[in-house]
Amino acid sequence: MHSLDDTDRRLLRQLQADPTLSTADLADRAGITAPTCWRRLEKLERAGVIEGMEAAIDWRALGYAVEVSLRVTLDKTERAAFDDFLAAAREVAEVNEIQTFLGRVDVRLNVLARDMAHYQEIYRSRILTLPHIADIEALMLVATVQNREALPL
Repeated sequence: MHSLDDTDRRLLRQLQADPTLSTADLADRAGITAPTCWRRLEKLERAGVIEGMEAAIDWRALGYAVEVSLRVTLDKTERAAFDDFLAAAREVAEVNEIQTFLGRVDVRLNVLARDMAHYQEIYRSRILTLPHIADIEALMLVATVQNREALPL
């Protein structure tokens, strides 16, 4: 675990607020020089605190209007159930997120589709054919009320 000082926290707060800032602008907002900012960002990246920058894509703007969360319980009597299932699920292009859990639900898949007909086609031909499924529950996204990626630093 990496310990943060006040300067690191200021940098991360500003970076979370606007990841498109140049190093000079980020340094200015954090109250440090640009070379100090660059060195600190490099240090935070090497420590694994900053994993990288990525584009946030609005899938709805690209025509994917349906988002479904599938909670999957696997047949755990099969020794390779998790590995087989996860390997096969990674091959479904419309699955944009895979999470594993402890408890009754083993895996959550997030599926994006253009419309309900497209979702049904994905579900029937790609999801239900995944190995070792004992139970599956679908939760259709109605609205995202809050999606906070930023931590309170």
